[in-house]
Amino acid sequence: MADKSAAPSAIDDILAEYAGLESQLADPSLHNDPGAARRVGKRFAELGPIMATYNKLKTAREDLAAAQELAADDASFAAEVPGLQAQVEELDKQLTDLLAPRDPHDGDDVILEVKSGEGGEESALFASDLARMYLRYAERHGWKVEVLGVTYSDLDGYKDASFSIKSKEASRDGVWSKLKWEGGVHRVQRVPVTESQGRIHTSAAGVLVYPEPDEVEEVEIDEKDLRIDVYRSSGKGGQGVNTTDSAVRITHLPTGLVVTCQNERSQLQNKIRAKQVLAARLQALAEEQADAEAASGRAAQIRTVDRSERIRTYNFPENRIADHRIGFKAHNLDSVLDGNLDDLFTALGEADRAARLAAE
Repeated sequence: MADKSAAPSAIDDILAEYAGLESQLADPSLHNDPGAARRVGKRFAELGPIMATYNKLKTAREDLAAAQELAADDASFAAEVPGLQAQVEELDKQLTDLLAPRDPHDGDDVILEVKSGEGGEESALFASDLARMYLRYAERHGWKVEVLGVTYSDLDGYKDASFSIKSKEASRDGVWSKLKWEGGVHRVQRVPVTESQGRIHTSAAGVLVYPEPDEVEEVEIDEKDLRIDVYRSSGKGGQGVNTTDSAVRITHLPTGLVVTCQNERSQLQNKIRAKQVLAARLQALAEEQADAEAASGRAAQIRTVDRSERIRTYNFPENRIADHRIGFKAHNLDSVLDGNLDDLFTALGEADRAARLAAE
């Protein structure tokens, strides 16, 4: 019998869907279609935490009912009742939270781009620091990172760099659920390596994050809207990575979006991968334009990479990081830049949840 507590109709729907997915996964024919099997497996994993909490709540309710029934005849059962009541209340709260509306992309992988802005070489060096921070965070969480393309500055900073970041296993809370907060302008205050007088400078770099679903929904890309340039992949110091023009840059003329890929060995592979990234970015753009409310909460990320639209400041002299959206401050900048972002992301997630509840 379905639970009649938190959102009965929602849990009834989840129970039916979960049973259907379980049945599909047990059918050998499903695995003849890897794409379908991946979709079913991902959704099954997303529902896993809900089912686990529901089953714990169901058991706790049964235990509570039994203890209440036997309490009149046995004092030991009466003593258990308050604890079981508290357990039921906590699990009911957890289930309600799990069933609450959430970002539909939370289980998705992402494309992350880092771009230098005002500040010349110092901005490019800071952009490389930011990229390293995210890659360290990805490493700590066991995610897979694919370098799509990097353009280096003279001092081996990043003029721009793009990465595909994927979780190794399907999860309800995937890469997007963590990194979606990072889109925007990041400001740094420190003494640049190019500064001979020891003066603190302020510069900025921009971060853009958008979901890369397993399968991009139908996105119309007309070939005549694309300008495709090929060039030789280059590494630090401008050195050629290989001897052929295998790197690909695609410019989507109607929107001005530019995607580069130089990770693959062949020009054809880079072109295919760049088109996949472009499709994901166009899908994200279409969703933002279609839903202004979602856009303001999720992806009004970078308009101009200058110092005025900052979302966060990294102050090296004071070892301080400050997120200006939620008033978060911490004096552990060195640890944050080494990829220890969980405290910050938890604070951002709690602030977002509070804002959603207030809006409802």
